[in-house]
Amino acid sequence: MAAIDISQVLIEALPYIQRFSGKTIVIKYGGNAMTDPGLASAVAQDVVLMRCVGMNPVLVHGGGPQVSAWMRLAGLEARFVDGLRVTDEPTLEVAEMVLAGKINKELVRILNEHGGSAVGLSGQDGRLLVARQLTHPPGLGLVGEVTAVNTSLIQELTRAGHIPVIATIAAGAGVPGYNVNADTAAGAVASALGAEKVIFLTDVAGIVRDGKVLGQLEAAQVLELVQQGVISGGMMPKVEACLSALQAGVPRAHIIDGRVPHSLLLELFTDRGIGTMLLP
Repeated sequence: MAAIDISQVLIEALPYIQRFSGKTIVIKYGGNAMTDPGLASAVAQDVVLMRCVGMNPVLVHGGGPQVSAWMRLAGLEARFVDGLRVTDEPTLEVAEMVLAGKINKELVRILNEHGGSAVGLSGQDGRLLVARQLTHPPGLGLVGEVTAVNTSLIQELTRAGHIPVIATIAAGAGVPGYNVNADTAAGAVASALGAEKVIFLTDVAGIVRDGKVLGQLEAAQVLELVQQGVISGGMMPKVEACLSALQAGVPRAHIIDGRVPHSLLLELFTDRGIGTMLLP
């Protein structure tokens, strides 16, 4: 790229850097962007750059395929209802081991290798995430919905220049913990923090209708697409988390393609963006 082209990119990014400096951006990280080493490195670079230009990125991650793989090694069968993992105590033990013990620390290592100062947390740590049992659909076992977020712990870390990386195993009353869907957890964290944005890295280009990515939608339009069946299946938890965050006062929610290298920077720092932006 010629020097003049680089300067144009930087000039285009400048107003966005100024606008989002000091703001909290919650990123839900999962899917192919997590399992592909090259994409994982690109995401880490993006997040570290966000921190370096004054933003407060908070990473909330999943790891469903990895949990299923370790369950098979342990001789456990993975079962799902409406896309949510049925979680008994042995399943919860594997999920906590993989999410909080393995994936979380790998993400911390990658972020730190790229110059960040990442701190890995489980939702159990400091009761960062508190949940109650999710009763609909029935029969899910130890699957939870977030009822409280310890925002002071997250804010103390971001004020000190750290990048919180959160595994979505939540604390609960009278149980060893709850397995929480990472999409809904990210929405809850963004709402509690009063984040400027919540961004979902996915394995699709965004919300698509008739083969075309819809660049911008208002909440009412999203509900219409759900009723029409355009939005369904695995996109539903992301859309529901977006709508919940918007209702709680988060100004913008984004669903973007994590398979595109540096998609975070493209969405945050360019006029065109990438994926779908949802507005109240």
